[in-house]
Amino acid sequence: MPQITLTDLAHDLWTESFAISAADLGLPTDQGWSISKRTLRGGRREGVDLIRLHNGQLSIDILPTRGMGIWRGQFRGDRLGWSSPVVDGPVHPSQVNLAGLGGFGWLDGFDELLARCGLEHNGPPIQEGPFAHGLHGRIQNIPAHSVSIQICDTPPYELIVEGQVDEARLFGLRMRMKTRYRTVPGSNRLSIRDEFVNLGDRPARLAALYHWNLGPPYLEQGSRFVAAIRSVVPQTPRAAEGVGRFDTFGAPEPGFAEQVYLMELIGHGTEGSTPTMLRSASGDKAVVLRFATSQLPCFTLWKNTMGPGEGYVTGLEPATNYPNPRTFERRHGRFVELAPGETHVAELTLEILDHPQAIASVEAEVEALQARVSPTVLDSPQEPHAPGP
Repeated sequence: MPQITLTDLAHDLWTESFAISAADLGLPTDQGWSISKRTLRGGRREGVDLIRLHNGQLSIDILPTRGMGIWRGQFRGDRLGWSSPVVDGPVHPSQVNLAGLGGFGWLDGFDELLARCGLEHNGPPIQEGPFAHGLHGRIQNIPAHSVSIQICDTPPYELIVEGQVDEARLFGLRMRMKTRYRTVPGSNRLSIRDEFVNLGDRPARLAALYHWNLGPPYLEQGSRFVAAIRSVVPQTPRAAEGVGRFDTFGAPEPGFAEQVYLMELIGHGTEGSTPTMLRSASGDKAVVLRFATSQLPCFTLWKNTMGPGEGYVTGLEPATNYPNPRTFERRHGRFVELAPGETHVAELTLEILDHPQAIASVEAEVEALQARVSPTVLDSPQEPHAPGP
């Protein structure tokens, strides 16, 4: 299995550009896969590293400079991602003042398909003692210090991109995130495995949220969110206004005020593997996100169907906890407690579907899970899921 190191700051190694394909290795595959790396130039993207992982059908752009997030992707000509008002991205972290805008500076660089939130907290800005925690935490704006790729030289010729990001400071958290992206030539799937390691000498709390963001063609008037749901709680009074139709989406609406729904989902077996899906109105296109509720027990649905220029987008967000104020989540015991040297693992799979039969199969899977439990849908924010009115 050839392994190529692109970044290793411990050994002062960094590669500005790189490209490899099946032909370069003489592998007997006709899927047209490739992995390339380049450094972007100009404007606020100056110095951002971008790795394109293309398996011949599914392409994703990984950003080592932005916490190993995924900027955008493409599957058989359909875009994966959304049109953010941040049109000059991906934005280098040095251009994002996380403390700005009253702690909402994170939004200045937000344009990804996948943005990780955490690791000390993943909710709104909050002042706690002498420390001001900004929106969604710091991890998405910390560059990776180690990046490598691997190509398996035996069938099915798996393609792998790995990176490590440390969120650490003196007198504070010292957490390492080890990320691995995997796909197979010709596949419609991307697998992710994250390991969060407490490198400190004392116990630490972990808050990790996966902010998957999707716009057209998967999001449109009449699109549906599909999942096996145990409970739904609106996070705010504004969300409560639409709780009766939380799983359906409207057309772009300039000035639309976001709605957030906090959920517990139903999964298979002891690990709690569960599918969530955003399905187009006609049922011919869908994005499926699978994960284990034993690893990521809290799920958030973010509805932000504003005008196209403002950000017509929805977020599918599995997490260790809900994106509430840090003090609230700590009081309810939802952070992951890690002893020194202990690791928490989170595994997710992204599937892109473009056949009605495949989409119907996922819907049938969800229906079978849902048959076990009648969902509870609350009509107002309530503890323990959300701060009450």
